[in-house]
Amino acid sequence: MAMQEARHGQGTHEGGCTCGSCPHGAREGHRRAVAAFLAQRDGLAAGNGLPAAVAHSAGASRQWISDELTQSARAVADRGREEGAAWRAGLWPRTLAVVWGGVGVLLLVQALTAVGAGWGAARTAGLVAAVVTAGLLSGAAALHRARGGVLAPVTGEDNRLSTSRAVAGGFVVFAFYAVLVLAGELAAAAGPGARDDLIDDLGLARGAGLLTVIAAVCGVAVLVRRVVGLRVLGQRLQKVPAARPRAADLLTDDSGRGSFTDTQYVAVCAAALVWAATRLARRPEQLPDLPWGLVVLVAVSAATYLCGKYAEGGRPVVLSVVRAREAGDLDAPIRTGDDIEIRGAGFVPPGAGTADQLARVTVRIGTVHVHVPLVPVPGGFTNPADALLTVPVPVDVEPGRVEVQVVTAAGVETNRCVVDVVD
Repeated sequence: MAMQEARHGQGTHEGGCTCGSCPHGAREGHRRAVAAFLAQRDGLAAGNGLPAAVAHSAGASRQWISDELTQSARAVADRGREEGAAWRAGLWPRTLAVVWGGVGVLLLVQALTAVGAGWGAARTAGLVAAVVTAGLLSGAAALHRARGGVLAPVTGEDNRLSTSRAVAGGFVVFAFYAVLVLAGELAAAAGPGARDDLIDDLGLARGAGLLTVIAAVCGVAVLVRRVVGLRVLGQRLQKVPAARPRAADLLTDDSGRGSFTDTQYVAVCAAALVWAATRLARRPEQLPDLPWGLVVLVAVSAATYLCGKYAEGGRPVVLSVVRAREAGDLDAPIRTGDDIEIRGAGFVPPGAGTADQLARVTVRIGTVHVHVPLVPVPGGFTNPADALLTVPVPVDVEPGRVEVQVVTAAGVETNRCVVDVVD
């Protein structure tokens, strides 16, 4: 149903275009697919659309509903990937507009502030440095236009914007621009004495604060990548890829909730960058000298962010497995065909709340792999949940002591829990 709705009108490039070959068509196709899926989910949650052949059996109805929703969710995910690819391909022209728009704003500000004060060599050097920086960023955006342009270096392996890389990239670009400004002033210096003064202003004593901050944020970016990679490989951190990078990734965790560690790191580093830019504008003949109090503040913020990366996540765990009991049922041991409740934590990783990711959750009962059925309700799903999974025990499970283990959508396996299955 979702796939048919999403492909309705394919082949046109007007207001109702849903093809994946243009940004508008990919966006419209994804929107229609999502709308069709939500209507189907809510309809099935209300009991509408069930075939008569499965309506008499609760287990068969649940399995049929889960299969239908899984297929529709995969169609929505395909449309989401098409939209993400079209969005990344169309990002680099907007990057050019933003970068060169910034150069235009700088030119306007310099022209306005030059009234009365005159146009000096520092203003020319700043404008030339901005043009060179914008040209290099534009070239990088064109070369990596299929991967998001200038966002490619600051996008993590999970297809989200990396807070640590974005902060480090901002300081590196600013330092590059500041050195170009000094180089322009050095080229325009009138005499040996002026050139010697500019070279002295590049000394370590003048720019030690800025260099310390750059070293700290770049070191954090490298260390965070290493820490996250090792924790993912060690199954101590679950990572699910996102559809496309978003600006909110800089301030939120993988599930989209606001993150204190990320937000304070971005805020403090942004304040330090504004201070450095203001200092460069006031004294363009030397590297910005950040006060050591501000340097220590950035270091504390970076340490907090790094500790947050060490503390986040955790391996999913199964705490207990019990027989599911409805009102009126008698207490009994677990038999094949019964539903069991698996209680624990971490079954749904952050960012895996979409239907296509939920459909990937699997339970291993003995040697049999059971896909956790999707149980819809208006507005969402009750199964699977982060702390509770309900699955049937297949008839292929041999009676006796069997091990139960959950495999999450991120591919991480939980511990094994032993239960008794009787005839």
